[in-house]
Amino acid sequence: MNGVLEMVGGARVLPEECSRMPEAAPAEVTVALDGADGCIADARAQTSKFLTRVQAEYGLPVSARTMDLGQLVVSELVTNALKYAPGPVLLHLRIADGMLEIEVWDTDPTLPLARAADAGRVGQHGLEIVMAVVQGIEARREPVGKCVTARLTLFDESQ
Repeated sequence: MNGVLEMVGGARVLPEECSRMPEAAPAEVTVALDGADGCIADARAQTSKFLTRVQAEYGLPVSARTMDLGQLVVSELVTNALKYAPGPVLLHLRIADGMLEIEVWDTDPTLPLARAADAGRVGQHGLEIVMAVVQGIEARREPVGKCVTARLTLFDESQ
């Protein structure tokens, strides 16, 4: 069963110009995904709900572009995790330093490798798409599995 595990906080979350959130209550959420039908849609919906909450509760600007791209990145990273790793997937969303941080943990320790662009290739463009739209991405091995973290600017002034 997919579900929200926690809505808890840690340290500083935003630079001074966006600092409307109290340090004691930074915005973050962790969602457990079991791989059942509809869990990718659930992950996208949780992302939209989280960003909407950030706007409503903290008055932080979230551009329409970030709302859309956040859901796209979550969809691609969760899809990859479900496709290549057995077992559960954790999605962790948080606001840090004016960015939306998207972390996806899965049970496979193999780090993803970006493939060279190939317009003739059918499928397997997920990581390529993510890398094209985010401001930063990293993958690291964990004691069990790996965690892929992507970062998007909360407010894109070009919107």
